[in-house]
Amino acid sequence: MGKILIVGAGQAGLQLALGLIEEGHEITVVSNRTPDDIRDGRVMSSQCMFDAALQTERDLGLAFWESECPPVEGISLTVPAPDGNGKAIDWASRLDNYAQSVDQRVKMPAWMEQLERHGGKLVIEDAGVEELERYTQENDLVVLAAGKGEIVRLFERDAERSPYDRPMRALALTYVTGMTPRPEYSAVCFNLIPTVGEYFVFPALTTTGTCEIMVFEGVPGGPMDCWGDVTTPQEHLDKSKWILETFMPWEAERCRDVALTDDNGILAGRFPPTVRRPVAELPSGRLVLGLADTVMLNDPITGQGSNNAAKMATAYLEAIRAHGDAAYDRAFMEQAFDRFWEEYGQFTTAWTNALLSPPPQHVLELLTAGNRSPAVAHRFANGFDNPVDYFDWFMFPDKAEAYLAEVGAAA
Repeated sequence: MGKILIVGAGQAGLQLALGLIEEGHEITVVSNRTPDDIRDGRVMSSQCMFDAALQTERDLGLAFWESECPPVEGISLTVPAPDGNGKAIDWASRLDNYAQSVDQRVKMPAWMEQLERHGGKLVIEDAGVEELERYTQENDLVVLAAGKGEIVRLFERDAERSPYDRPMRALALTYVTGMTPRPEYSAVCFNLIPTVGEYFVFPALTTTGTCEIMVFEGVPGGPMDCWGDVTTPQEHLDKSKWILETFMPWEAERCRDVALTDDNGILAGRFPPTVRRPVAELPSGRLVLGLADTVMLNDPITGQGSNNAAKMATAYLEAIRAHGDAAYDRAFMEQAFDRFWEEYGQFTTAWTNALLSPPPQHVLELLTAGNRSPAVAHRFANGFDNPVDYFDWFMFPDKAEAYLAEVGAAA
């Protein structure tokens, strides 16, 4: 069994670590924060995980909060009419299997403690190049599972797979209580405001109990790119409500009595969606394998971040299992990532990137068809669990036309 060190105590790093411990490997996880630091810190993501990603946790016995976390039972889509009167698109459809969102401030400390209970080693340390050199000397394999920081730039940007070289959205999260529930069934309520941005909201479990997570995606330079002057949690909440009142009054109606879950339940920032080469070479020539956001950082517009992380961790776990006692060389590292990319990663990345640009005509026709066709709405909603399916009907004009004819939903 190998001696493996993972830098990063997030969804992918800890899930891979806990899976490898069960396989009998000697595992160390390096984090720059203690469990209490994470538990008491600011929210890190929106992390809505769909069924296939949740199953990777269930398979490892890590779905500790499934019974208490509120389910996300469907997807709704709303687009206002161009003239501002009413809604051009307004439909909802159930997911075949529910999704869930557990605040990483709840999940990661518990998983870190699980790691130590099961014989793994947790090291609290800021990892730079010098530390990586030491780790690669002392371990058979070193994996970097971090979304940002100086060491991530050791991994070369893959220009062919990264169409954007700048942030495509101004991003913000607001964790709240007191929102009026959506009638009928819970859902990710997705709102698309052309030229302005997107807003989606869904139920979740946080440190204070159940909540709703509001996710704002503003087109840079537009009216939803408005977080730069926000300095306090209350101002962040007020700005969130202003956006809804201005652009989505139907969502503002649900939010008249909302309050922040806690002062750390807010986040704002931006980043360019980026795919990087999976292997970094240190000054010594030793190698580090990249995982999750280190090598495949998608914009959160499709809510795939934690799903990608969980699925890539599973793919690497399977690659290590199949590799046996052979050396973890460059060929192994590249093959582990490339197989994931070819089978899954390229699809979720291309779909996510496509939604960051103005929708082409065939996409508008498909989304509008959801108003009159439950089959179209259902297939779109369930694609969030398996984005590969979008490439059979959603991503290409000819396939879209054929699908609409097949289901009798052509305009």
